[in-house]
Amino acid sequence: MPRYKVTLPEAHIGNLEIDTKLLDSYVFLPDSIRQFYLEARTVFTENKNADFTDITILEAAQKHGLPLMGGPLLGVLSEDGVIVWLRPATADPLVVKVTNPDGSDERSFKMKNIEPGVEQQIVLDGLTPKTNYKYMVYIKNQVVAAGGFTTAPTTDKTSEFRVAFGSCFHKIGLHNPNLINQILKREPGAMMLLGDIAVDDRENRINMHRSDYLLRDLSKPWQELAANVPLYAAWDDHDYFNNDLSGIPEGFTEKDREAVRTVYSQNWNNPENEREGTYFNTRTGPVELIMLDTRSLRENSKRREYGSYLGTEQLNWLKATLKKSDAPFKIISSGTMWSDYISNGKDSWGTWDTQAREEIFSFIEKENIPGVLLISGDRHGARGFTIPRPSGFAFYEFEAATLGGVPGPVAMAKDSSHQLFGYIGKDLIAFGEFTFDTRGDELSVVFRLIDQFGNVMEEHTISYGELIPGEY
Repeated sequence: MPRYKVTLPEAHIGNLEIDTKLLDSYVFLPDSIRQFYLEARTVFTENKNADFTDITILEAAQKHGLPLMGGPLLGVLSEDGVIVWLRPATADPLVVKVTNPDGSDERSFKMKNIEPGVEQQIVLDGLTPKTNYKYMVYIKNQVVAAGGFTTAPTTDKTSEFRVAFGSCFHKIGLHNPNLINQILKREPGAMMLLGDIAVDDRENRINMHRSDYLLRDLSKPWQELAANVPLYAAWDDHDYFNNDLSGIPEGFTEKDREAVRTVYSQNWNNPENEREGTYFNTRTGPVELIMLDTRSLRENSKRREYGSYLGTEQLNWLKATLKKSDAPFKIISSGTMWSDYISNGKDSWGTWDTQAREEIFSFIEKENIPGVLLISGDRHGARGFTIPRPSGFAFYEFEAATLGGVPGPVAMAKDSSHQLFGYIGKDLIAFGEFTFDTRGDELSVVFRLIDQFGNVMEEHTISYGELIPGEY
């Protein structure tokens, strides 16, 4: 049980008292870390232009013995390595040493010319596929962080591969060691975070976006997750500006949108994206991970018009990515729900762009693209659906918007004939998991919903044939 129970409305307020309670909600941090947070937050609060290179913040980090202000945060897992994201507080050279679990076969990766307070990415490559590794981060020959990972299997080999996913931490769940320990116990190869994660309703106050990311990075449970599971993140409304906001809302500017995109990209370790927006794709093992930007490219003036939800460029990119991918499985994330079963599609595909959604579904069927799974968030709770098509084919959609255990709409749709399961968000703290199996003659995927105590609340096996449109 948490020492302090922070509610969703309180998390949205996010004042100093509430955020400090979040920091101490499960485990009391050492006083030095708490003091650093308080001093850095004061800088962010009082200076709208402050960033992590502020001399007062850097001096506070050194005074309180924090050579790293953020990270390690793993991302972009590949067959031969992973990328590590870090935010050093010092210009001292940084070294990451990678070994086998028994400490053998040490390899060193060095980074020099570091600007204090600026995020760094170090590529750990040249490793062996599907192999466990541990690593340590050194500054001045002192270990300042450590973690582990397993490289992805090669694309031409049969294997079992797990991907965890979920949404709606709302800052609350980031500090929950029970939940994060269960995720770590399942040993996923990667995890997809679908929005409402670390920043809460900070609008165009970029300084407070940074303050919320610092709150995330000082959380001990979050540090354990980020250092040991490669993470891929997409945003939703609360990470973006505020509840249900998208595009360039009234009272905001293009400059505001670019600023929030920039601070978001700086604080995650996603694959590079040179296009407008925050969407991306990456292949890891047997899975193509496709994470959409369902916020910043919407056009508020074109609601219910074609292209108003993803934007035309992202829509075309999605179709091209699906057609090009040779991964047997493809996960497509949407910050809000693909279906309209809950809340009548509130602030989602159903109230923005049903034409484009139909175009995507028809394209997958026409091109006979196999292995597509849909995941979503936003509507607090955990639910599973099928989305039937006139052809007889059906898409599977899984939602695990329960990482923060916050209230939401009803668990079950009015018409539940296409619903696999449903749980309300209140007091349910759980994550979703896909286990992809390419080892036998028939490929398959198993979805599980796992709560913070390790209970498997739902388990659904889907054969590969069920994910091939041409089979129907």
